Amino acid sequence: MQEIGIKNPNANLASIGINPSKVNWNLAPEELTKQTVELGQGSITDMGALAVNTGKFTGRSPKDKLTVKDEKTENSVDWSDINIAISPAHFDKIYADMTAFLGGKEVWVRDAYACADPKHRLNIRVINEAPWANLFCYDLFLRPTEDEVKTQEPEWIILQAPSFLADPAVHGTRQANFTAVNFTKKMILIGGSAYTGEMKKGIFGVLNYVLPHEKGVLSMHCSANEGKDGDVALFFGLSGTGKTTLSADPNRKLIGDDEHGWDVGSVFNFEGGCYAKCIDLTAEKEPEIYSAIKPNALVENTTYLEGTTSVNFADGSITENTRVAYPINHINNAKEPSIGGNPQNIFFLTCDAYGILPPISRLDKGQAMYSFISGYTAKVAGTEVGVTEPQATFSACFGRAFLPLHPTKYAELLGKKLDLHPEVKVYLINTGWSGGPYGVGNRMKLSYTRSMITAAMNGQLDNVEYVKHPIFGFDMPTTCPDVPSEILVPINTWSDKEEYTKKAKELAAMFVKNFEKYADQANAEILAAAPKVD
Repeated sequence: MQEIGIKNPNANLASIGINPSKVNWNLAPEELTKQTVELGQGSITDMGALAVNTGKFTGRSPKDKLTVKDEKTENSVDWSDINIAISPAHFDKIYADMTAFLGGKEVWVRDAYACADPKHRLNIRVINEAPWANLFCYDLFLRPTEDEVKTQEPEWIILQAPSFLADPAVHGTRQANFTAVNFTKKMILIGGSAYTGEMKKGIFGVLNYVLPHEKGVLSMHCSANEGKDGDVALFFGLSGTGKTTLSADPNRKLIGDDEHGWDVGSVFNFEGGCYAKCIDLTAEKEPEIYSAIKPNALVENTTYLEGTTSVNFADGSITENTRVAYPINHINNAKEPSIGGNPQNIFFLTCDAYGILPPISRLDKGQAMYSFISGYTAKVAGTEVGVTEPQATFSACFGRAFLPLHPTKYAELLGKKLDLHPEVKVYLINTGWSGGPYGVGNRMKLSYTRSMITAAMNGQLDNVEYVKHPIFGFDMPTTCPDVPSEILVPINTWSDKEEYTKKAKELAAMFVKNFEKYADQANAEILAAAPKVD
């Protein structure tokens, strides 16, 4: 067996049942890029990034993410259509067949870690079939020093073999592709899919179990940044709500764009990089992301403008989920290490296409927990000609697909944090419609949203007059610097006030209906924060 690269002298893949022909240990990103091109698996864009195609799967496959149900997890994991059980015997069969499959093949290994806070560092070893998948791990996970690599022992192992296909009858999977997580053996097995995000979100799911369940640390699907005075802000939101855009502020340091933990006295990034959507990306709209696409970055599932190596970011013919992975140091104002203090402000972002919710409102603790569990946004249909009715979307804790525990566990942890830190303010921000629903009203101006967030962070909303929303109970400011006062109370923007009240009650009923599945495990304070529906 041939081995190249930097490794722990004691590291030996044979100890985990893999006997490859060649092992590439912790290669530099430049070498991984070169190997990818030489193997015909990718090409170099005119921006210097590596471009690849992930094949059949261009996104995660949530129905094929499986968790081993054993003594450790049986009574702690929230078993559901999100957390799907697989037996220990089936996991062991997959593992035996995967390791045999990799015998005699070339593999790429990377020692990395998650969690920027040293108290919670989770050492990871990833074994990949392709160099570009290993580059993704270099970009997204935290990078140990060369000296650390030589002594680091992995706590968790990810084995990713996209060309290994499961047999559902033998392996207990739904189909040929799978992600199987074993909390007892501390392993993640990924097969049948080359989509790199399965590795990133696999570890996110692990941390969403380990940190809250075993350490009392709140794990969060959010972005975070820090002001000049050290004030930290968190931004939660589902796709399309503006989480990445609003947290990317040239006047504030980026702690991270996606996954964080909140411990006593600190907010810390889980990752060492960013995995940004790049459909319709331009230097004008997203200058930070655009400038981060350079050597060592990995662009996925894009095409080139004809006859060039210039990425056609407007082309969604392969997928609308085009992505770019890059180390966080590709962002000029990134903070390293990616750790800040306790947050001062928390923003829940929603794109309300019904035009009901206020553009900014302040939440009390109960409302914060209720809104956190709800994880609401509304998407414009637009998939068929003439269909313009908005569609409500709820994703608990703004990331239901990644939560091994029941959503109330995370909400109660949030409540405990807010009890310990009563100075923390929680705001709901509507980046969606005002003056009516999609097709009638107007989309909230980004400049207004930025002004409201800036005013909140600067304390300019602390002493203004507030009025309560009659149905949702939120406190709505009546004035805000650089924002027209008439848009701050949404009923005032509707020409038909009765229609607004009717539609607000309909939206409130959707919240209540969605919450029914969580109500049996929610405490009285959370339940009392529900919107009032006749």
